Amino acid sequence: MVTIADVARHAGVAPSTVSYVLTGKRTISADTKSRVRESIRQLGYQPHVTDRALSSSRTNVIGLVLPLRAGTHLPAVMRFVTAAVTTARRYDMDLLLMTADDGAAGLRRAANSAQVDGFLVMDVEMDDDRVPLLRQLSKPSVLIGHPAAARGLTCVDLDFEAAGAKCVDHLADLGHRSIGFLGAPSAVYRRSTGFAHRTMNGFSAAAMRRGVAATALSVEGDHDSVLRATKALIRAHPSMTALVVHNEAALGWVTPCLRAAGRQVPGDVAVVAICPDELAEQSSPLLTSVRLPAEELGRHAVDLLVAKLEGKQPPPLMLLPPRLSRRASTPDPITHRGATG
Repeated sequence: MVTIADVARHAGVAPSTVSYVLTGKRTISADTKSRVRESIRQLGYQPHVTDRALSSSRTNVIGLVLPLRAGTHLPAVMRFVTAAVTTARRYDMDLLLMTADDGAAGLRRAANSAQVDGFLVMDVEMDDDRVPLLRQLSKPSVLIGHPAAARGLTCVDLDFEAAGAKCVDHLADLGHRSIGFLGAPSAVYRRSTGFAHRTMNGFSAAAMRRGVAATALSVEGDHDSVLRATKALIRAHPSMTALVVHNEAALGWVTPCLRAAGRQVPGDVAVVAICPDELAEQSSPLLTSVRLPAEELGRHAVDLLVAKLEGKQPPPLMLLPPRLSRRASTPDPITHRGATG
């Protein structure tokens, strides 16, 4: 796909000059205009709607609303940001990162400032106070995540409820009858963040459906917190033979903390994580995981927002199905296993 940058290189001008020729925002010499238009013709460049818009109201900037709140794991969210930035560049658009936790008031200020053409909204709560305003704004938005009521919105997300259930079904199919769950930090649940609640709900519902004993705990991302939570799970269920982890910050501490509590992975406890593949493949042993598709979610979010800018009506909710990759942490059979201490 030919971009503005390709046209600029071919014509020997800056990308901004190509944009000015397309939009008429600034006076460009006749010779430069002619050269740019000839490059457009030769390369077969098809301007996006943001290039074709001749009104000066277009900024070619997307506002990425990512409040930095308690419990936010920056390495995790930056995967979404990187994917969104990369995809936006394909449309010759930039991202403005908005990290203040200002809720609806911050969104209203940004919308009124004419700095952005639309919004990507992250860290979506079940009853998010930004949602009523997003329905009213003249500027389009796409949510990465979805509230309890998604009517009138455009949302893209992993099906986290199905992801939690998929972990339980995999372990139950291997014969595990007692499964623990380590979830997000407590602050994430207190503010009713959608992905965390849906995963735990999916886990709990699947455990009931499969007749599995289950205990779920929130956990912070440091060693001592993981160790306390791990020991608490073992006290609650001494016969626990499997663990589901939905907390990237805590994930690296799980195996050593289980070992400190007298359990080996996978000899005594099988582990399934909900995380990016690269994290699962960096662990020892390699972890069975449901993949967190941050790159796909960031890409789809930008594509959906650009479609709305072009006047299209995308589906209100796009849920990506969970995909489980089995690795060394969930071997079978489990008949030889049992608690070692």
